[in-house]
Amino acid sequence: MSLFFAPLLLFGLQTPPPSLLVDDLRILSSDRMEGRAPATRGSARARAHIVARLKAIGIEPLYARYERPFRARHRGRPLNGINVLAQLPGTTAASDRAIVIGAHYDHVGIIGGAIHNGADDNASGVAALLAIAASLRADPPRHRVILAFWDAEEPGFYGARAFMANPPFAPERIALNINLDMISRSDRGELFAVGGVNWPRLQPVLDDVAAEAPVTLRFGHEGHLAKDEDDDWTALSDQVAFHEKGIPFVYFGVEDHPDYHQPTDTFDRIPLDFYARSVATIEAAVRALDARLDEAVPRP
Repeated sequence: MSLFFAPLLLFGLQTPPPSLLVDDLRILSSDRMEGRAPATRGSARARAHIVARLKAIGIEPLYARYERPFRARHRGRPLNGINVLAQLPGTTAASDRAIVIGAHYDHVGIIGGAIHNGADDNASGVAALLAIAASLRADPPRHRVILAFWDAEEPGFYGARAFMANPPFAPERIALNINLDMISRSDRGELFAVGGVNWPRLQPVLDDVAAEAPVTLRFGHEGHLAKDEDDDWTALSDQVAFHEKGIPFVYFGVEDHPDYHQPTDTFDRIPLDFYARSVATIEAAVRALDARLDEAVPRP
């Protein structure tokens, strides 16, 4: 058994096989995607890949179609984006509450003639979400799960904010947001889970996951655990759209590395063993939070 497969087997993430996880990461961060900037040919190609994978897994769209267009204004100019939204029903009566698991598929595109592939940021989160979606399809969750592939995170979290401005049902039914943004690179083998300071009832569940995780799952970068205001990640990714509405969140990510927002954030620089263990850890957290949702996020 390869080292790459072992941590996935440990946490039960056997569908899809690791080769598909790696294939998705490679495809989404390839030059053909042209950096996945919103409203570009590369963005459309990335979106088509995500939709094809959701269909192959057998997951239904949230609305009549997987693609959900939205409009925003960025720096005084119109911005057109398209989220990809899918759903899995829950298996219990508790499924009247939903967990939204999201990852942004956009990146910064081509700058100065150089493709910014965005392998870690955030092809890693998208490929992981597809893998977790397949696992949840094979072994369904207790609660309803919305799978959200956000567009236009880079310019200002517009996809997630568009979703929360017009949610598919009453916002109080959204119990939790789990966000995956940059999860594949850490020289120290560390993955961070942010949210337990803002929402303390989540922390015991995350502590239990950390005790068994195949990576070092650390806590910090929020509230009193942040070194300074710039070190607080609460408002630095799509989870802020939920936090602003009083919805608890857990944000999984790694600390910045020298290739952050550079043309060198490429597939060949991803340590696949760490990435596989990171995905396995996140899936374990998803399962634990689903199982203990009433404890972590009590009903109003």
